[in-house]
Amino acid sequence: MSSTTRSYVNIQTPIPGPNAKGLLDKKEQHVPRGPFTTVPTFAVKGEGALLTDVDGNTFIDFAGAIGTLNAGHCPPKVVEALKEQLDKYIHPCFHVMMYEPYVELAEKLNQITPGTHAKKTFFLNSGAEAVENAIKIARKYTGRKAVISFERGFHGRTLLGMSLTSKVKPYKYGFGPFAPDVYKMQYPYYYRAPQGMTPEALDQELLKKLEEFFLVEVAAEEVAAIIMEPVQGEGGFVVPSKTFVQGVKAICEKHGILFIADEIQTGFGRTGKLFAMEHFDVIPDIMTMSKSIAAGLPISAVTGRSEVMDAPEPGQIGGTYGGSPLGCVAALKVIAMMEEENLLEKANQIGKTVISRFQTMQEKHAVIGDVRGLGAMVAVELVLDRESKTPADELTAKIVAECNRRGVVTLSAGIFKNVIRILSPLVITDAQLAEALDIIEEVFGELA
Repeated sequence: MSSTTRSYVNIQTPIPGPNAKGLLDKKEQHVPRGPFTTVPTFAVKGEGALLTDVDGNTFIDFAGAIGTLNAGHCPPKVVEALKEQLDKYIHPCFHVMMYEPYVELAEKLNQITPGTHAKKTFFLNSGAEAVENAIKIARKYTGRKAVISFERGFHGRTLLGMSLTSKVKPYKYGFGPFAPDVYKMQYPYYYRAPQGMTPEALDQELLKKLEEFFLVEVAAEEVAAIIMEPVQGEGGFVVPSKTFVQGVKAICEKHGILFIADEIQTGFGRTGKLFAMEHFDVIPDIMTMSKSIAAGLPISAVTGRSEVMDAPEPGQIGGTYGGSPLGCVAALKVIAMMEEENLLEKANQIGKTVISRFQTMQEKHAVIGDVRGLGAMVAVELVLDRESKTPADELTAKIVAECNRRGVVTLSAGIFKNVIRILSPLVITDAQLAEALDIIEEVFGELA
Protein backbone atom coordinates (compact mmCIF):
# COMPACT_ATOMS: atom_id res chain seq x y z
CA MET A 1 0.00 0.00 0.00
CA SER A 2 1.41 3.38 -0.96
CA SER A 3 2.28 5.70 1.91
CA THR A 4 0.14 8.40 0.29
CA THR A 5 -3.02 6.31 0.74
CA ARG A 6 -2.57 5.30 4.35
CA SER A 7 -5.43 6.38 6.53
CA TYR A 8 -3.77 6.11 9.95
CA VAL A 9 -0.03 6.49 9.78
CA ASN A 10 1.80 9.79 10.06
CA ILE A 11 -1.10 12.17 9.64
CA GLN A 12 0.26 15.50 10.79
CA THR A 13 -2.29 17.25 12.98
CA PRO A 14 -0.83 20.08 15.07
CA ILE A 15 -1.40 19.54 18.80
CA PRO A 16 -0.94 22.36 21.30
CA GLY A 17 1.90 21.93 23.79
CA PRO A 18 5.48 20.64 23.69
CA ASN A 19 6.67 18.58 20.73
CA ALA A 20 8.52 15.26 20.84
CA LYS A 21 11.96 16.81 20.49
CA GLY A 22 11.40 19.16 23.41
CA LEU A 23 10.10 16.37 25.59
CA LEU A 24 12.99 14.11 24.59
CA ASP A 25 15.45 16.78 25.69
CA LYS A 26 13.65 17.08 29.02
CA LYS A 27 13.58 13.30 29.41
CA GLU A 28 17.34 13.08 28.84
CA GLN A 29 17.86 15.66 31.57
CA HIS A 30 15.52 14.22 34.20
CA VAL A 31 15.08 10.47 33.58
CA PRO A 32 17.94 7.95 33.93
CA ARG A 33 18.97 6.02 30.84
CA GLY A 34 18.01 2.66 32.37
CA PRO A 35 14.31 2.67 31.38
CA PHE A 36 14.49 1.70 27.69
CA THR A 37 11.96 3.09 25.21
CA THR A 38 11.14 1.71 21.77
CA VAL A 39 9.60 4.69 19.95
CA PRO A 40 11.26 8.11 20.44
CA THR A 41 8.06 10.08 20.92
CA PHE A 42 5.32 10.75 23.47
CA ALA A 43 1.69 9.64 23.44
CA VAL A 44 -1.19 12.05 23.88
CA LYS A 45 -4.08 9.74 22.97
CA GLY A 46 -4.78 6.04 22.70
CA GLU A 47 -7.91 4.45 21.29
CA GLY A 48 -8.38 0.79 20.40
CA ALA A 49 -5.26 -0.21 18.48
CA LEU A 50 -4.17 3.36 17.68
CA LEU A 51 -1.78 5.75 19.40
CA THR A 52 -1.36 9.45 18.62
CA ASP A 53 1.81 11.28 19.61
CA VAL A 54 2.48 14.90 20.57
CA ASP A 55 3.38 15.81 16.99
CA GLY A 56 0.05 14.56 15.63
CA ASN A 57 1.32 11.28 14.17
CA THR A 58 -0.96 8.27 14.56
CA PHE A 59 0.52 4.80 14.96
CA ILE A 60 -0.94 1.30 14.69
CA ASP A 61 0.07 -0.42 17.90
CA PHE A 62 1.55 -3.89 17.42
CA ALA A 63 3.19 -3.80 20.88
CA GLY A 64 0.16 -3.29 23.11
CA ALA A 65 2.33 -1.98 25.94
CA ILE A 66 4.26 -5.27 25.82
CA GLY A 67 1.10 -7.34 25.89
CA THR A 68 -0.79 -5.21 28.41
CA LEU A 69 -3.60 -3.99 26.17
CA ASN A 70 -5.44 -7.00 24.79
CA ALA A 71 -8.64 -5.03 25.39
CA GLY A 72 -7.17 -2.01 23.58
CA HIS A 73 -6.32 1.53 24.57
CA CYS A 74 -9.00 3.22 26.69
CA PRO A 75 -11.86 0.75 26.19
CA PRO A 76 -15.00 2.82 26.86
CA LYS A 77 -16.54 0.32 29.29
CA VAL A 78 -13.36 0.31 31.38
CA VAL A 79 -13.06 4.10 31.30
CA GLU A 80 -16.68 4.44 32.43
CA ALA A 81 -16.14 1.99 35.30
CA LEU A 82 -13.01 3.87 36.41
CA LYS A 83 -14.82 7.21 36.43
CA GLU A 84 -17.63 5.71 38.47
CA GLN A 85 -15.17 4.25 40.96
CA LEU A 86 -13.26 7.54 41.29
CA ASP A 87 -16.42 9.17 42.59
CA LYS A 88 -16.69 6.56 45.37
CA TYR A 89 -13.19 6.06 46.79
CA ILE A 90 -9.70 5.69 45.35
CA HIS A 91 -7.72 3.58 47.79
CA PRO A 92 -8.72 2.78 51.37
CA CYS A 93 -6.11 -0.07 51.24
CA PHE A 94 -7.48 -3.59 51.49
CA HIS A 95 -5.26 -4.26 54.52
CA VAL A 96 -6.98 -1.42 56.41
CA MET A 97 -10.58 -1.37 55.25
CA MET A 98 -11.70 -3.90 52.67
CA TYR A 99 -13.78 -3.19 49.56
CA GLU A 100 -16.06 -5.34 47.44
CA PRO A 101 -14.32 -5.14 44.02
CA TYR A 102 -11.29 -6.97 45.45
CA VAL A 103 -13.41 -9.92 46.59
CA GLU A 104 -15.53 -9.86 43.44
CA LEU A 105 -12.45 -10.03 41.19
CA ALA A 106 -10.92 -12.80 43.31
CA GLU A 107 -14.14 -14.79 42.97
CA LYS A 108 -14.18 -14.26 39.20
CA LEU A 109 -10.58 -15.36 38.70
CA ASN A 110 -11.17 -18.42 40.85
CA GLN A 111 -14.02 -19.30 38.48
CA ILE A 112 -12.30 -18.70 35.12
CA THR A 113 -8.77 -19.99 35.70
CA PRO A 114 -8.09 -23.63 34.76
CA GLY A 115 -9.41 -26.33 37.07
CA THR A 116 -12.63 -26.90 39.01
CA HIS A 117 -10.90 -27.34 42.37
CA ALA A 118 -11.30 -24.80 45.20
CA LYS A 119 -9.05 -21.76 44.62
CA LYS A 120 -8.14 -18.51 46.28
CA THR A 121 -6.69 -15.30 44.81
CA PHE A 122 -4.93 -12.23 46.11
CA PHE A 123 -3.62 -9.13 44.35
CA LEU A 124 -0.44 -7.11 43.95
CA ASN A 125 0.82 -4.35 41.65
CA SER A 126 3.07 -5.96 39.02
CA GLY A 127 3.98 -9.22 37.36
CA ALA A 128 7.29 -9.40 39.18
CA GLU A 129 5.50 -9.05 42.52
CA ALA A 130 3.10 -11.82 41.55
CA VAL A 131 6.01 -14.11 40.71
CA GLU A 132 7.85 -13.33 43.94
CA ASN A 133 4.76 -14.01 46.02
CA ALA A 134 3.95 -17.21 44.14
CA ILE A 135 7.42 -18.48 45.08
CA LYS A 136 6.95 -17.36 48.69
CA ILE A 137 3.67 -19.24 48.91
CA ALA A 138 5.14 -22.37 47.29
CA ARG A 139 8.05 -22.39 49.74
CA LYS A 140 5.76 -21.84 52.70
CA TYR A 141 3.38 -24.60 51.67
CA THR A 142 6.01 -27.21 50.80
CA GLY A 143 8.60 -26.33 53.41
CA ARG A 144 11.17 -26.56 50.60
CA LYS A 145 13.54 -23.88 49.31
CA ALA A 146 14.68 -24.66 45.74
CA VAL A 147 12.92 -23.31 42.65
CA ILE A 148 13.41 -24.28 39.00
CA SER A 149 12.79 -21.98 36.05
CA PHE A 150 13.69 -22.40 32.39
CA GLU A 151 16.31 -21.10 29.98
CA ARG A 152 15.10 -18.03 28.05
CA GLY A 153 12.35 -17.47 30.61
CA PHE A 154 11.50 -13.97 31.83
CA HIS A 155 9.92 -13.44 35.24
CA GLY A 156 10.67 -9.81 36.15
CA ARG A 157 13.35 -7.34 37.17
CA THR A 158 13.21 -7.63 40.98
CA LEU A 159 15.95 -9.63 42.73
CA LEU A 160 14.09 -12.94 42.68
CA GLY A 161 12.56 -12.11 39.30
CA MET A 162 16.02 -11.53 37.83
CA SER A 163 17.28 -14.70 39.46
CA LEU A 164 14.53 -16.71 37.76
CA THR A 165 15.05 -14.88 34.46
CA SER A 166 17.47 -16.41 31.97
CA LYS A 167 18.34 -13.54 29.59
CA VAL A 168 21.54 -12.01 30.97
CA LYS A 169 21.72 -8.80 28.95
CA PRO A 170 20.17 -6.42 29.65
CA TYR A 171 18.21 -7.79 32.60
CA LYS A 172 20.85 -9.37 34.86
CA TYR A 173 24.20 -8.00 33.76
CA GLY A 174 26.01 -6.27 36.62
CA PHE A 175 23.20 -6.72 39.16
CA GLY A 176 24.42 -9.81 41.04
CA PRO A 177 24.65 -11.59 43.38
CA PHE A 178 21.30 -13.19 42.82
CA ALA A 179 18.87 -15.07 45.02
CA PRO A 180 20.10 -18.54 46.03
CA ASP A 181 18.42 -21.90 45.43
CA VAL A 182 17.25 -20.95 41.93
CA TYR A 183 18.05 -23.42 39.14
CA LYS A 184 17.40 -23.48 35.40
CA MET A 185 16.45 -26.26 33.06
CA GLN A 186 16.19 -26.40 29.28
CA TYR A 187 12.94 -25.48 27.53
CA PRO A 188 12.30 -26.86 24.03
CA TYR A 189 13.26 -24.63 21.12
CA TYR A 190 12.29 -26.77 18.17
CA TYR A 191 13.58 -24.35 15.54
CA ARG A 192 17.07 -24.56 17.05
CA ALA A 193 17.06 -28.24 17.98
CA PRO A 194 20.12 -30.27 16.90
CA GLN A 195 19.92 -31.18 13.21
CA GLY A 196 17.88 -34.30 12.65
CA MET A 197 16.29 -34.29 16.11
CA THR A 198 12.51 -34.46 16.04
CA PRO A 199 10.37 -32.42 18.46
CA GLU A 200 9.31 -35.67 20.11
CA ALA A 201 12.91 -36.73 20.67
CA LEU A 202 13.82 -33.29 22.03
CA ASP A 203 10.91 -33.38 24.48
CA GLN A 204 11.94 -36.77 25.80
CA GLU A 205 15.58 -35.72 26.14
CA LEU A 206 14.70 -32.59 28.11
CA LEU A 207 12.27 -34.41 30.40
CA LYS A 208 14.94 -37.04 31.05
CA LYS A 209 17.42 -34.28 31.91
CA LEU A 210 14.94 -32.83 34.40
CA GLU A 211 14.72 -36.18 36.21
CA GLU A 212 18.51 -36.52 36.15
CA PHE A 213 18.82 -33.00 37.53
CA PHE A 214 17.38 -34.25 40.82
CA LEU A 215 20.31 -36.68 41.04
CA VAL A 216 23.16 -34.31 40.23
CA GLU A 217 22.08 -30.82 41.34
CA VAL A 218 19.34 -30.75 43.97
CA ALA A 219 17.11 -33.48 45.38
CA ALA A 220 13.50 -33.40 44.28
CA GLU A 221 12.54 -33.38 47.97
CA GLU A 222 14.09 -29.91 48.24
CA VAL A 223 12.31 -28.37 45.24
CA ALA A 224 9.30 -26.23 46.13
CA ALA A 225 8.18 -25.27 42.63
CA ILE A 226 8.84 -25.26 38.92
CA ILE A 227 7.77 -22.03 37.22
CA MET A 228 7.06 -21.97 33.49
CA GLU A 229 5.77 -19.56 30.87
CA PRO A 230 3.39 -21.63 28.71
CA VAL A 231 4.74 -19.61 25.78
CA GLN A 232 8.02 -17.82 26.37
CA GLY A 233 7.50 -14.09 25.88
CA GLU A 234 10.74 -12.16 26.12
CA GLY A 235 12.49 -15.42 25.18
CA GLY A 236 11.13 -15.10 21.64
CA PHE A 237 7.55 -16.48 21.62
CA VAL A 238 8.84 -20.04 21.82
CA VAL A 239 5.94 -22.49 21.98
CA PRO A 240 6.42 -25.88 23.68
CA SER A 241 4.52 -29.05 22.86
CA LYS A 242 1.67 -30.46 24.90
CA THR A 243 3.91 -33.47 25.55
CA PHE A 244 6.59 -31.33 27.17
CA VAL A 245 4.26 -29.26 29.35
CA GLN A 246 2.33 -32.31 30.48
CA GLY A 247 5.61 -34.11 31.11
CA VAL A 248 6.84 -31.35 33.41
CA LYS A 249 3.54 -31.37 35.28
CA ALA A 250 3.75 -35.16 35.70
CA ILE A 251 7.25 -34.85 37.16
CA CYS A 252 5.98 -32.19 39.56
CA GLU A 253 3.16 -34.45 40.71
CA LYS A 254 5.53 -37.40 41.10
CA HIS A 255 7.81 -35.48 43.44
CA GLY A 256 5.34 -33.24 45.29
CA ILE A 257 6.60 -30.11 43.49
CA LEU A 258 4.18 -27.25 42.81
CA PHE A 259 3.69 -26.24 39.17
CA ILE A 260 3.50 -22.45 38.72
CA ALA A 261 2.22 -21.12 35.39
CA ASP A 262 3.47 -17.61 34.61
CA GLU A 263 0.59 -16.31 32.48
CA ILE A 264 1.58 -12.66 32.79
CA GLN A 265 2.06 -12.17 29.04
CA THR A 266 0.05 -15.11 27.74
CA GLY A 267 -3.10 -14.55 29.79
CA PHE A 268 -6.43 -12.88 29.08
CA GLY A 269 -6.97 -14.05 25.55
CA ARG A 270 -3.58 -13.46 23.95
CA THR A 271 -3.18 -17.05 22.75
CA GLY A 272 -6.79 -17.56 21.64
CA LYS A 273 -7.86 -19.07 24.94
CA LEU A 274 -8.41 -17.13 28.14
CA PHE A 275 -5.22 -18.69 29.52
CA ALA A 276 -2.50 -20.40 27.50
CA MET A 277 -2.37 -23.42 29.83
CA GLU A 278 -5.74 -24.43 28.41
CA HIS A 279 -3.96 -25.34 25.14
CA PHE A 280 -1.90 -27.95 26.99
CA ASP A 281 -4.65 -29.46 29.17
CA VAL A 282 -2.56 -28.77 32.25
CA ILE A 283 -3.97 -27.39 35.49
CA PRO A 284 -1.33 -25.44 37.43
CA ASP A 285 -1.17 -25.39 41.21
CA ILE A 286 -0.49 -21.63 41.15
CA MET A 287 -0.92 -19.09 38.37
CA THR A 288 0.50 -15.58 38.10
CA MET A 289 -1.31 -12.89 36.07
CA SER A 290 -0.83 -9.23 35.24
CA LYS A 291 -0.39 -7.16 32.04
CA SER A 292 -3.73 -7.44 30.15
CA ILE A 293 -5.77 -8.16 33.25
CA ALA A 294 -6.95 -4.54 33.55
CA ALA A 295 -6.38 -2.65 30.28
CA GLY A 296 -3.25 -0.93 31.56
CA LEU A 297 -4.11 -0.37 35.23
CA PRO A 298 -1.30 -1.65 37.51
CA ILE A 299 -2.59 -4.82 39.12
CA SER A 300 -1.43 -8.43 39.29
CA ALA A 301 -2.89 -11.60 40.70
CA VAL A 302 -1.80 -14.90 42.20
CA THR A 303 -4.40 -17.65 42.01
CA GLY A 304 -3.88 -21.13 43.39
CA ARG A 305 -5.28 -24.14 45.14
CA SER A 306 -7.00 -23.03 48.33
CA GLU A 307 -4.86 -25.16 50.63
CA VAL A 308 -1.70 -23.82 48.98
CA MET A 309 -2.78 -20.19 49.08
CA ASP A 310 -3.74 -20.47 52.75
CA ALA A 311 -0.23 -21.55 53.77
CA PRO A 312 1.07 -18.05 54.67
CA GLU A 313 -0.01 -16.58 57.99
CA PRO A 314 -1.96 -13.28 58.10
CA GLY A 315 0.34 -10.42 57.17
CA GLN A 316 2.92 -12.59 55.40
CA ILE A 317 1.71 -11.69 51.91
CA GLY A 318 0.22 -8.48 50.55
CA GLY A 319 1.20 -4.88 49.86
CA THR A 320 -0.13 -1.39 50.42
CA TYR A 321 -1.37 -0.83 46.87
CA GLY A 322 -2.07 -4.48 46.00
CA GLY A 323 -5.48 -4.95 44.40
CA SER A 324 -6.35 -1.27 44.16
CA PRO A 325 -10.05 -0.56 43.64
CA LEU A 326 -9.32 1.01 40.26
CA GLY A 327 -7.40 -2.04 39.10
CA CYS A 328 -10.12 -4.39 40.34
CA VAL A 329 -13.03 -2.64 38.61
CA ALA A 330 -11.00 -2.33 35.41
CA ALA A 331 -10.16 -6.04 35.48
CA LEU A 332 -13.80 -7.00 36.00
CA LYS A 333 -14.78 -4.97 32.93
CA VAL A 334 -11.94 -6.45 30.84
CA ILE A 335 -13.07 -9.98 31.70
CA ALA A 336 -16.63 -9.02 30.75
CA MET A 337 -15.35 -7.61 27.43
CA MET A 338 -13.53 -10.87 26.70
CA GLU A 339 -16.80 -12.72 27.09
CA GLU A 340 -19.19 -10.22 25.50
CA GLU A 341 -17.07 -9.18 22.49
CA ASN A 342 -15.76 -12.63 21.52
CA LEU A 343 -12.16 -11.51 21.89
CA LEU A 344 -10.89 -15.08 22.10
CA GLU A 345 -12.29 -15.78 18.65
CA LYS A 346 -10.82 -12.49 17.45
CA ALA A 347 -7.41 -13.50 18.83
CA ASN A 348 -7.47 -16.68 16.77
CA GLN A 349 -8.52 -14.75 13.66
CA ILE A 350 -5.70 -12.26 14.16
CA GLY A 351 -3.23 -15.08 14.63
CA LYS A 352 -4.29 -16.86 11.46
CA THR A 353 -4.06 -13.64 9.46
CA VAL A 354 -0.64 -12.68 10.80
CA ILE A 355 0.86 -16.16 10.47
CA SER A 356 -0.47 -16.51 6.92
CA ARG A 357 1.02 -13.16 5.91
CA PHE A 358 4.37 -13.93 7.53
CA GLN A 359 4.52 -17.35 5.89
CA THR A 360 3.93 -15.70 2.51
CA MET A 361 6.71 -13.24 3.30
CA GLN A 362 8.93 -16.15 4.35
CA GLU A 363 8.71 -17.53 0.81
CA LYS A 364 10.10 -14.22 -0.51
CA HIS A 365 12.68 -13.41 2.16
CA ALA A 366 15.31 -15.95 3.17
CA VAL A 367 16.03 -13.94 6.33
CA ILE A 368 12.76 -15.17 7.83
CA GLY A 369 13.88 -18.43 9.36
CA ASP A 370 10.84 -19.28 11.44
CA VAL A 371 7.24 -18.18 11.84
CA ARG A 372 5.57 -19.33 15.06
CA GLY A 373 2.94 -18.49 17.60
CA LEU A 374 -0.20 -19.41 19.44
CA GLY A 375 -3.37 -17.41 18.82
CA ALA A 376 -2.50 -13.73 18.47
CA MET A 377 0.91 -14.25 20.09
CA VAL A 378 2.94 -14.45 16.87
CA ALA A 379 6.60 -13.90 16.00
CA VAL A 380 9.11 -14.19 13.17
CA GLU A 381 12.74 -15.11 13.76
CA LEU A 382 15.33 -13.53 11.45
CA VAL A 383 18.56 -15.28 10.43
CA LEU A 384 21.46 -14.50 8.13
CA ASP A 385 20.89 -17.79 6.36
CA ARG A 386 18.60 -20.74 6.92
CA GLU A 387 21.36 -23.33 7.07
CA SER A 388 23.46 -21.91 9.90
CA LYS A 389 20.50 -20.06 11.45
CA THR A 390 22.91 -17.34 12.52
CA PRO A 391 20.78 -14.69 14.28
CA ALA A 392 20.24 -11.50 12.24
CA ASP A 393 20.10 -9.17 15.23
CA GLU A 394 21.28 -6.03 13.43
CA LEU A 395 18.75 -6.48 10.64
CA THR A 396 16.03 -7.10 13.21
CA ALA A 397 16.84 -3.83 14.95
CA LYS A 398 16.75 -1.95 11.63
CA ILE A 399 13.39 -3.44 10.63
CA VAL A 400 11.84 -2.69 14.02
CA ALA A 401 13.12 0.89 13.94
CA GLU A 402 11.86 1.45 10.39
CA CYS A 403 8.44 -0.02 11.14
CA ASN A 404 8.19 2.29 14.13
CA ARG A 405 9.27 5.25 11.99
CA ARG A 406 6.55 4.45 9.46
CA GLY A 407 3.87 4.22 12.11
CA VAL A 408 3.66 0.58 13.20
CA VAL A 409 4.85 0.11 16.78
CA THR A 410 6.75 -3.18 16.93
CA LEU A 411 9.03 -4.91 19.41
CA SER A 412 11.91 -7.34 19.22
CA ALA A 413 12.51 -10.29 21.53
CA GLY A 414 14.62 -13.40 22.00
CA ILE A 415 17.98 -14.04 23.64
CA PHE A 416 19.62 -13.31 20.27
CA LYS A 417 17.54 -10.14 19.74
CA ASN A 418 16.47 -11.47 16.35
CA VAL A 419 12.74 -12.02 16.84
CA ILE A 420 9.97 -9.59 15.92
CA ARG A 421 6.90 -10.18 18.07
CA ILE A 422 3.30 -9.15 17.49
CA LEU A 423 1.15 -8.11 20.46
CA SER A 424 -1.56 -5.98 18.88
CA PRO A 425 -4.71 -5.26 20.89
CA LEU A 426 -7.35 -7.87 20.17
CA VAL A 427 -9.79 -5.09 19.29
CA ILE A 428 -7.74 -4.08 16.25
CA THR A 429 -9.91 -3.67 13.15
CA ASP A 430 -9.36 -5.73 10.02
CA ALA A 431 -8.36 -2.58 8.14
CA GLN A 432 -5.80 -1.58 10.76
CA LEU A 433 -4.35 -5.07 10.86
CA ALA A 434 -4.04 -5.23 7.08
CA GLU A 435 -2.45 -1.80 6.91
CA ALA A 436 0.12 -2.60 9.56
CA LEU A 437 1.05 -5.86 7.87
CA ASP A 438 1.36 -4.03 4.54
CA ILE A 439 3.84 -1.64 6.11
CA ILE A 440 5.85 -4.46 7.68
CA GLU A 441 5.98 -6.28 4.36
CA GLU A 442 7.04 -3.07 2.66
CA VAL A 443 9.88 -2.61 5.14
CA PHE A 444 11.04 -6.20 4.64
CA GLY A 445 11.01 -5.64 0.89
CA GLU A 446 13.36 -2.69 1.27
CA LEU A 447 15.68 -3.90 4.04
CA ALA A 448 15.69 -7.71 4.04
